[in-house]
Amino acid sequence: MSQPTLTYAQLLETNNLIQQNADETYWLCATRTVQESKIFPVSAYILFSYLNCWYRYPALLRKIEQHMSAEEIGDRARNQGIKIVAWCMPCFYLLGREMLINWGVIKPSDGVLDLIYTMDFWKRFQLSWHRNNGNLINRQAGHRAQVLPEQRLQVFHADAFECRDGDPLHRAAQSFLAAAAQYGFLVSCESRLTLHNHGPYRVSDKREMLVRDFLELSESGVPWLDGVGGEIPYNNLTVTMILEGCHINLLDDWGSFESEPEMRAEHMVGVGLYTADTLSEGHLPVGMGSVEELTATFLDLTDRIKVATAKLWREMAGWTRDQQLDAGALTYYAVIKEFAMIAGCYEMEDWMMIDERAERFRPLLNDEYGNLFLGELVGYISTPSQRMHDYTMMQHTDAPTRSLSYIPYSILDDGDYTPSVGPLRSGVSNLPRKNDRYRTTQGVLSLAEFMQRSREFVPEICQPAYRYLCQDWVKYHAHTPRADELFKLEQRHSRTLQDAGAALRRDDIEARRGKA
Repeated sequence: MSQPTLTYAQLLETNNLIQQNADETYWLCATRTVQESKIFPVSAYILFSYLNCWYRYPALLRKIEQHMSAEEIGDRARNQGIKIVAWCMPCFYLLGREMLINWGVIKPSDGVLDLIYTMDFWKRFQLSWHRNNGNLINRQAGHRAQVLPEQRLQVFHADAFECRDGDPLHRAAQSFLAAAAQYGFLVSCESRLTLHNHGPYRVSDKREMLVRDFLELSESGVPWLDGVGGEIPYNNLTVTMILEGCHINLLDDWGSFESEPEMRAEHMVGVGLYTADTLSEGHLPVGMGSVEELTATFLDLTDRIKVATAKLWREMAGWTRDQQLDAGALTYYAVIKEFAMIAGCYEMEDWMMIDERAERFRPLLNDEYGNLFLGELVGYISTPSQRMHDYTMMQHTDAPTRSLSYIPYSILDDGDYTPSVGPLRSGVSNLPRKNDRYRTTQGVLSLAEFMQRSREFVPEICQPAYRYLCQDWVKYHAHTPRADELFKLEQRHSRTLQDAGAALRRDDIEARRGKA
């Protein structure tokens, strides 16, 4: 049987995408992350997740695209306010490949069609999600993530309530931010994958807005929140923070940020709260009717999250190491499960199981080996496959190394490659099976009902009449009835901008806030 036809252009582009990931992954790992925990075998479960990604992502992404294209998923995620930490997809997948190359299990010429397809899916999703800034990743934008359109930013800006350090709203918001971050850290097995930031967005000459997403709060995706997060009425929450007196000068592809000076509580002078998921018409306001209502909402949510945190501690305290390893690996591996939820084809067995091919390596991943090998793979860049000829100067280090291996171009001549890791295989898990309860903006649903609604639902902003009305179109058509319609879709839930249309600019909204 002859091999499928490959082109030089395909390999050139795929290797370019690999290199972009190589440069940024090293920088992120070396400068932004500490992989330590007193409870979880973090290094070991990270490596375990990489293997699961290598064996499972290609088949699952192809399954997803039978229902919806990567580009449309990007549009849905951006417009519905669903944050997918999509940088992790190629990062984890490619590092799984690098592990297996170093162990001698595969060669750089194995799984080539899988690799080309997976990187292409990621590219198309990223370009769609970043449509408003024209970049593939945050690094290309000078480490900024300005993904939202003007019409949504206007609503966030206009509806944010003013607050000052020490007043009731400010105290309530800060308590919520701290409690939700601690809870999310535990939910994600002492990682940061349930917390994400994007922005900054300039709202006035002296103010910027940072948008912070808290994901996986209730009973929805992971089995260890069954019964734990049942009293939290939202699975995703988004906090909009207006900042004064500090500048967000870096926001990387993992959603971490730095500011000058370092952001402190007193820099937050405005705040809002929203929820969103695959069944919502964008961001829906939560407790945004008045300052008093929002203050009470933050306090109530903080109390619920603290109770859930205590329950989760008790749940995790009884886990075996294998259960810890599974939970951490599944948290990392399933970071892109929202792709399947948006497309309406999510199945628990696809995303909450360790592939039998990855399972073979479990005995190897003790704590000592996990710590040492992960350090070599993403920190020191010192494994045999990462060594280059002596004239090489790697970005950031000048060392003769490369983080990730290319596809060899010689396969175009000799045909010596394998196309795929094959179809999805069965999986195993030491964790309890997920209950059939999924918290959504339309209530708690069974998975079958949730997926049916996801398949049937098309947000108005993503329907043909509006999907391609981009920021450049708005610039030249802002005073047309169609532009008014576009903006009014975003304004329908706004406390201050309902039916205002497209005529307002940022300074007009800031002036309105000043009068209020």
